[in-house]
Amino acid sequence: MLKRTYEDQNCSIARALELVGERWTLLIVRDALLGLRRFDEFQRSLGVARNILSSRLNRLVSDGVLERIRYQERPERFEYQLTAKGRELAIPVLALMQWGDRHLSEQPPRIARRRGDHSRVRAVLVASDDRIVRPENVQVIPGPGATLGSARRSR
Repeated sequence: MLKRTYEDQNCSIARALELVGERWTLLIVRDALLGLRRFDEFQRSLGVARNILSSRLNRLVSDGVLERIRYQERPERFEYQLTAKGRELAIPVLALMQWGDRHLSEQPPRIARRRGDHSRVRAVLVASDDRIVRPENVQVIPGPGATLGSARRSR
């Protein structure tokens, strides 16, 4: 969706931004996570031009974030449902929401909570021993997919 590609960068963040880094795309994902399914619901919520919405929905379907499911035959109508890949975006969307609440909002517009007991939830970094890790204690090192250039940038 961005006007620039990052072919010279071996970076998962750059690749993710190519798919969900455009404003309307991430807001569509947010609305889908909130339960919106139909074109008109997205359009009403976002106020985005129909052609832009159609383009973004088609891209999310083709990249496997949403699936288009017919719910009516005559006239033929479809709704959009998150795939497993799309549902995984709840974590970065929630983290972005929390960051915005903390740094850009006087009062949080929404509260995230667990369905069962309504306790508040938050996106945090958790180590393999299930202990919370503060961002300043995270070290990012080259992984198995690193190239020489991306390994140098991580030092």
